[in-house]
Amino acid sequence: MFKLPRYNSPMTQVVLVGFVCFLNPGMYNALNGMGGGGQVDHTTGSNANTALYCTFVVFGILGGSIVNLFGVRWTIFGSGFTYALYSGSYIYLNHTGKGSLTIAAGALLGVGAGILWAAQGMIMVSYPGEEEKGKYIAVFWIIFNLGGMLGGILPFAINYHSNQKSLVDGVYIAFVVLECLGAFLSLALCPPARVVRDDGSSVVLVKYTSARKEAIEIVKLFLNPTMLALLPMSFVSNFFYGYHFNCFNSGIFTVRTRGFNNIFYWGAQMVGSYALSFLFDKQEWSKKKRGLVIFTIVAVFFNVIWGGTLKLQLRYTHGPSENGDTDYPGGSIDFLEHSRAAGPIILYLLCGIGDALYQNFAYWIIGALTNDNQKLSRYAGFYKGIQSLGATVAWQLDAKKVTFMHQLIINWALLAFSLVPMFFVVWNLKDHVNDAVPDNEDAVVGKEYTAEVDEKASA
Repeated sequence: MFKLPRYNSPMTQVVLVGFVCFLNPGMYNALNGMGGGGQVDHTTGSNANTALYCTFVVFGILGGSIVNLFGVRWTIFGSGFTYALYSGSYIYLNHTGKGSLTIAAGALLGVGAGILWAAQGMIMVSYPGEEEKGKYIAVFWIIFNLGGMLGGILPFAINYHSNQKSLVDGVYIAFVVLECLGAFLSLALCPPARVVRDDGSSVVLVKYTSARKEAIEIVKLFLNPTMLALLPMSFVSNFFYGYHFNCFNSGIFTVRTRGFNNIFYWGAQMVGSYALSFLFDKQEWSKKKRGLVIFTIVAVFFNVIWGGTLKLQLRYTHGPSENGDTDYPGGSIDFLEHSRAAGPIILYLLCGIGDALYQNFAYWIIGALTNDNQKLSRYAGFYKGIQSLGATVAWQLDAKKVTFMHQLIINWALLAFSLVPMFFVVWNLKDHVNDAVPDNEDAVVGKEYTAEVDEKASA
């Protein structure tokens, strides 16, 4: 008989944070996937994303410490409303043509997103036991990307009979409502101090933290050889979104087809994540062997996809604008033009699988380094912060009108470079990490954890 997991079980908490991300970052991804935030002119959207990722760099790195100090509930709750403000700003842009509010909202979203993703990363990779981290990553990624799928259905359905080149207000309003729901859902999360695995062990290892300790630990991240080796991986892990969304999806497809494509782009991520979970948790293989096998799959798959994208990119140089259509042969592609649409749509779908493979592998590597939840919150924040630095550069390439072909070449070159230090980290993975004996006098094991600040923040 099917039995629901306990409220304070790791699985329940990962599912809950998955639905929070379904309604917040998932909706943002869907909107961003339309290209330019659903606007025919990408300039405001690209500048807003640049502002977003500039603040995300800082608050991604600081995010883990902020979560450690103030707890998961209220930090994620406040972060959720920054997503709603960003989506709502496009309504103002639709009616005034002024992008200042959207750019400012993007900067504020970077603050919220940095904190939210640090909390999410800590929950996802520190709550499960060693043998289940792959499964938990897959569960989160599948729920999270349901948000992207739903967000693709909304503009597809609302714009199905519309010939407008930009999204209508109704789409943005729907996004705002869903993102506010996501913010409130975060209040259902259980404080980490109360989360208990099925074997009775607590997920928390340390007694308390302080602003001074967190500041020191952040500095140490940039002196840690493993974290430095993961810098290229982190930098490139979201870099390709600017190309995928603005140069590819928005570059050659009609507005309604972009929404149609995103249903499958994010859906394909669920498939890729689920497939990898079996290898992540294949306990008869050593951690190093699992890492090397998955590394090979990711490296080969991503390079093949970029090869196919290059072949497509050679057929056009620019997307549609207010002055005319794309120069792709035959003009913008509609999904009903089966013979023209099938190949590019399948390639876009495969790009989604590649995204899931790369990012799931990155999280698995981070989770393989330690079981300490506070260390992992900092590692996840570091990953998201450096990831955002890469995204800042990528969105500015588009805002500065760098040619589609040059953007593709930069993406592919950075990916190839990132594989070298990633391989080094995987090669040196150990089968067992021991965080049961913490390295400072403030730490104790398991249920003696009091987490004074976290309890106050979660009361």
